[in-house]
Amino acid sequence: MDKRLLWLSVGSFAMSTVGFVFSALLPSIAADTHISIPSAGYLITAFSLAYAVGAPTLSAFAGAMDRRLVLTAAMLLFVAGNAFAATSTSFAMLLAAQLVMGAAAGLFAATAQATAVALAGPEHRALAISVVVGGTTFAVALGAPLGSLIAAFWGWRGTFLSVAGLGFLTALVLWWRLPRGMRGARLTLSERFLAVTRPGVPAALFVTLLYLTGAFVVISYLAPLAMQGAGLPKMALPGMLLSFGIGAVIGNLSSGFLADRIGAGRVVVLSLLLSITMCLLIALDLKLLPHQLSGPLLIGLMLPWGIIGWAFPPAQASRVVSYAPDVAHLTLSLNASAIYFGVALGTVVGGRVLEYARPSDLGLVAGALPLAALGVMLASRLSRRRLATQPAE
Repeated sequence: MDKRLLWLSVGSFAMSTVGFVFSALLPSIAADTHISIPSAGYLITAFSLAYAVGAPTLSAFAGAMDRRLVLTAAMLLFVAGNAFAATSTSFAMLLAAQLVMGAAAGLFAATAQATAVALAGPEHRALAISVVVGGTTFAVALGAPLGSLIAAFWGWRGTFLSVAGLGFLTALVLWWRLPRGMRGARLTLSERFLAVTRPGVPAALFVTLLYLTGAFVVISYLAPLAMQGAGLPKMALPGMLLSFGIGAVIGNLSSGFLADRIGAGRVVVLSLLLSITMCLLIALDLKLLPHQLSGPLLIGLMLPWGIIGWAFPPAQASRVVSYAPDVAHLTLSLNASAIYFGVALGTVVGGRVLEYARPSDLGLVAGALPLAALGVMLASRLSRRRLATQPAE
């Protein structure tokens, strides 16, 4: 395997860590900027929306540029965003930093996968992509809990500075190691979004959006859920994120194996059903049990929830590709945007739940979204069957 792929993975790790560690940083940021936790949640929304929009739009403009230059510039822009966040003195400055970081992360992710394929060659395409995407998985497993632990000792500014340091090192290595002259094809935005017109693709992207919205209704507000809802101390958050992250690695690795055995569609349906169950268990745990029982049980639920939650993305990506294999690079990009639109929407919905209800209600609201996704899958399947049985004119 080309060792340069590992540094593309490190870049994905650094950028994804910012997205996933925020659930542990929100209470501290809210206190320091004198805003409520639901209002602080808009920082996650800003990052996610900038990522979702930046991935297709910025990569469309930079498609024909030297990828070495694009990746290095995107990473340095991300580093600047982290440094700006670490030195910010107001919520508005933090919000601007999140927009910069999200746009840079979206551009980097889209370009890194294409670069990985170019470096590895067509015969190792799947491995190359999995190495780069693996950086995101390890950000959940290690980056988020480590960032939370750094924040516990040196504050949330220390987390941003640490990520900036890792990002700067990665930018230097990528500039040094990547070859010059690697360029992609220039595709317009309309060409990139043309894949949405393929049968089955819109419904599949909507399923992705609904699932991630439900998941991040809870994930984005894990800190208030644990501290206010279950009475856990702040130092419990790194352990909870680590448990969830270990489950995410197990779920991510097992998803492909299961999809090959029983089919990607069945893995997605199973993930949706089990996610509904987990959300209800979290809600009932916080509503019915005293803190001395609900706290330990919530920690115990993190591992299986991580397994279930992260079994969904690989299987769902496989479903999305199956509807239009000839434009897989476009549908996967759109699926990534749907993921981050879901993160943004879930953060907004979860913030409104906290504003008008209790942390224990997060699980109830979250469980309704994968249920809706099941409905979309069923309606899409019935529609395709109906079209298949219609006689040709």
